[in-house]
Amino acid sequence: MALTQLDKVTALVLIDLQKGIVSLPVAHPAAQIVSQSVRLARAFREKQLPVVLVNVADAPIGRMEGGPRTHTFAADWAELVPELERQPSDHLTTKVSFGAFIGTDLDNYLRRRGATQIVLAGIATSIGVESTARSALDLGYNIAFAVDAMTDITAENHRHSIEKVFPRLGEQGTTEDVLKLLNERRA
Repeated sequence: MALTQLDKVTALVLIDLQKGIVSLPVAHPAAQIVSQSVRLARAFREKQLPVVLVNVADAPIGRMEGGPRTHTFAADWAELVPELERQPSDHLTTKVSFGAFIGTDLDNYLRRRGATQIVLAGIATSIGVESTARSALDLGYNIAFAVDAMTDITAENHRHSIEKVFPRLGEQGTTEDVLKLLNERRA
């Protein structure tokens, strides 16, 4: 479904735009995803709407062959990319699972600010973005996806989420669509 509106209090939630993940090989250029995300973050900040920057540090990866495993990353792996220009008003959520809601304060943070909708972007479409969207829907949030501000490890995974999963969870649009709706809002 095309992006039709943004709620009065809509939060931007950017998933895993951190040094370690942005440096991975992805289907669409990571620099382009970061650039679109920066545009969104600046616009949300200008409208004094919540901006949530999500990262992952040491995360359990579940039971696989051989039993439960965890993975510890390089020292700067979880650092947000500097292009995001993190501001004091931004909320940092360090996730402990694929999605940004489970085991974090994200839901409480958004509810305290009166947010009823989130705009999602980041890496990876089929993992962090999709998992966060599923939880957001369960929690009652309206969801919008900025599809040109996200990517995945493979084009196939990205396409599957965009074409098959996201239409069942919320509305989709481009960065330009989101910016247009933000600019149409009253100051």
